[in-house]
Amino acid sequence: MAEGKKIKLTYEGLKKLETESMDLKVNRRREVAQKIKEAREQGDLSENAEYDAAKEEQRNIEMRIAEIDRILKNAEIIDEDSFDSESIHFNCTVHLEEMESKKEYTYKLTGSTEANILEGTISDESPLGSKLIGSKVGQVVMVDAPNGDKYSYKILDFKRNQDQ
Repeated sequence: MAEGKKIKLTYEGLKKLETESMDLKVNRRREVAQKIKEAREQGDLSENAEYDAAKEEQRNIEMRIAEIDRILKNAEIIDEDSFDSESIHFNCTVHLEEMESKKEYTYKLTGSTEANILEGTISDESPLGSKLIGSKVGQVVMVDAPNGDKYSYKILDFKRNQDQ
């Protein structure tokens, strides 16, 4: 299999994926195998909903393990020491003000694998994230949203997140 695109991760994100992978491989596989065994003991598998559900869960676990393995194989851990301390970069937490609404937001810039807007993380490849990279406190960044709207954000503050 050819090597895929490098996937940027924080040290924290790497550790989280390694822990999840270990749990899936050691604990979850064992739990599902036990469910399958118990369902088989009930007899006729053609009408056994517990067996079907356990096999589906097993497929999902194996797919997630394969996905994590692919991510870890292509992971690039970003070294924050290589960035200057005056501008925003990968793994910074940024405090912003949307200029029109005056609402304030705080986001941590991560790679696309770790990004989850509900947890306050955005990808450095997203429209906003890509504009923030290299910016400094006090600057205003203009963002073209995917729906065609345009937003202006003033950078109020940022901090480096040194996980290591």
